[in-house]
Amino acid sequence: MTYEHLQEAAAVIAQRTGREQHQAAVVLGSGLSGYAASLENAIEVPYSDIPHFPEPRIVGHGGSLFSAPAGDGAVLLFAGRVHTYEGWDLSDVVFGVRTAALAGASTVLLTNAAGGLGEGLSPGDLVAIRDHLNYTARNPLVGDNDDRLGPRFPDMSEVYSKRVRGLMRQAFASAGVTYREGVYAWFLGPSYETPAEIEMVRRVGGDLVGMSTVPEAIALNHMGVDVAGISLVTNYAAGITDTPLSHEEVTETATEARGRFTAVLDALLPLLVNG
Repeated sequence: MTYEHLQEAAAVIAQRTGREQHQAAVVLGSGLSGYAASLENAIEVPYSDIPHFPEPRIVGHGGSLFSAPAGDGAVLLFAGRVHTYEGWDLSDVVFGVRTAALAGASTVLLTNAAGGLGEGLSPGDLVAIRDHLNYTARNPLVGDNDDRLGPRFPDMSEVYSKRVRGLMRQAFASAGVTYREGVYAWFLGPSYETPAEIEMVRRVGGDLVGMSTVPEAIALNHMGVDVAGISLVTNYAAGITDTPLSHEEVTETATEARGRFTAVLDALLPLLVNG
């Protein structure tokens, strides 16, 4: 990935959508890809039509970018993301969100499906990410730094914007959904975590575990973008119950919770653009 590649991708997005700038962007996690297509006047651009854009290799994870009007501007929605466990370099994993920033997005919402281990969390709950733990020992900023993207040593004391979390609290209330916050722990995958690993996360204050989001958040924070995150708890993490973990359970819970999640997004998108 180079800065020029990001510029090329952003230019094609502007040309294909007819919108020179998008004020916000949303990455749609497991089970939410169909949301973008449901928005009024949404314009679809397949990832394959955008230069240098990586395409998901996991069935059901989508593969299109959508542009839709929201508030007083427009929002980009990523229907599907690529994951490190698929074999992608981290520069590819964060290519989409970096492109969104160059396309004008000053705020980006990252959504995901996650295992829940925090106090009182159950499958179907929506949780705003307050902070994260990185258990992969990987970082998208490793290597030569391009000062046009951000500083060599970015501050990480507020990766997930307090301002945007305030907007999220409003959106949850408007949608009639209980607002919760938690700490998200990133594991590489694709195998699920062991009970011992989950116990480790619990002891250090983690509430959620998953296989995405953190590299995107790091890259966006590097660029000075306001980052927000929402996890849908799709299952209890390993060791919390005696039930083996499965991707089917994740998909089923995501489907059941789609109505609540989309209600929150409907209320939140205008706030992200105007806020």
